[in-house]
Amino acid sequence: MTFSRFLYTVIFYLLSPVIVLRLLYRALKAPAYARRWSERFGFVDVPSSQDIIWLHAVSVGETLAAIPLVKSLQHSYPNSSPSPSYSLMVTCMTPTGSERIKAAFGDSVDHSYAPYDMPDAVARFLNRVKPKVLIIMETELWPNTIAACSARNIPVILANGRLSAKSARAYGKIPSLIGPMLQSMSAVVAQHGDDGARFTDLGLPASALSVSGNIKFDLHLDSEVQGKAGLLGSEWRGDSQRLVWLAASTHRGEDELILQAFGQITKHLSGAAPLLVLVPRHPERFNTVAQLCENAGFKVARRSAGDATANVDILLGDTMGELMAFYGACDIAFVGGSLVPSGGHNMIEPAAWGVPILMGPHLFNFTEASRLLIEGDAMVVCDSAESLAGQCTALFDDQQRRSEMGKAARLIAEANRGALDRLLAVIKHRL
Repeated sequence: MTFSRFLYTVIFYLLSPVIVLRLLYRALKAPAYARRWSERFGFVDVPSSQDIIWLHAVSVGETLAAIPLVKSLQHSYPNSSPSPSYSLMVTCMTPTGSERIKAAFGDSVDHSYAPYDMPDAVARFLNRVKPKVLIIMETELWPNTIAACSARNIPVILANGRLSAKSARAYGKIPSLIGPMLQSMSAVVAQHGDDGARFTDLGLPASALSVSGNIKFDLHLDSEVQGKAGLLGSEWRGDSQRLVWLAASTHRGEDELILQAFGQITKHLSGAAPLLVLVPRHPERFNTVAQLCENAGFKVARRSAGDATANVDILLGDTMGELMAFYGACDIAFVGGSLVPSGGHNMIEPAAWGVPILMGPHLFNFTEASRLLIEGDAMVVCDSAESLAGQCTALFDDQQRRSEMGKAARLIAEANRGALDRLLAVIKHRL
């Protein structure tokens, strides 16, 4: 163990009481954080006796991105075949990510929280699971976990890797910790050449790097989700055929701006007022956002209650696992995490539906995808409630413009598929 990793480990252990207290604090609003603590320290149920592919997706976004990858791995290496045969262990760090894993894969994969990056917790997990390979989605790199896998000759692959300039600068301040970690990686499959260059600048061997594009473009809209979207769209529009504005994955500080914009839209729109479908990113904020809507003077229904939407202004999307269908049921989509500096959430999902997209200026989680959509006239960036209201009003009043933007979005989404096949080829080479 290098001195830098030793120091990092000591600090991690010293902070462990603070980590536990943070879990308790988060459990006040989201009780699921108080459950299954033993898994976070490596005490997991021993999975099946077959060889294990360990896939780690930190939370909801990474889990959704991993769905086509997991299904492809299950198809390529079915656990019923004689050889090669693998089962999958999918881990995450958050209760919402855990719920999405269970909803997406059911009993077809083993599942637990990932161990904290402490040597004893990681060793305990590896001793029980004995994975043949570790696939990490996007950015979740932990020095002790990667070092432990390297010491056991377990290949570590970063899939759909991204690294913003801001994160690269932060990593660059601790080269003695980050450099050895990256040198232990078996492969980094980056979304874009700029991401790849940042990894190599920090110490990743050039031979370990490949660039595949973003596998989030490889999503599949199956008949079930298309049917659900059609039914929702018909229900929400009702007899008046009012338009639908979806504000998806919003964060604290964005909901107020959305509501300000919606108030301006309802005053200035030439036709009937649209329905706002507002979906907060984190379940623990559902009640808070509902109160914000009511305080702003809007009539609100909640999706979880199955309330009719005919006579309401806002439908609060307070359920899990329905967002993809919501995108297919709306006329305009705002994608959150972008009016606040969270980096933005997945705008490829509404693009695949052919829906015009609005976002805030903070897009560093999707630098290349956002560039493609902006340059392709499929997405507009708004930096305030006023600009958001103006863009929405103009789009609601111009059906042809909505259609043109939506068509451009769909064409861009379809043109950039293929990253998944390139990633699978790298994984196959390491198995």
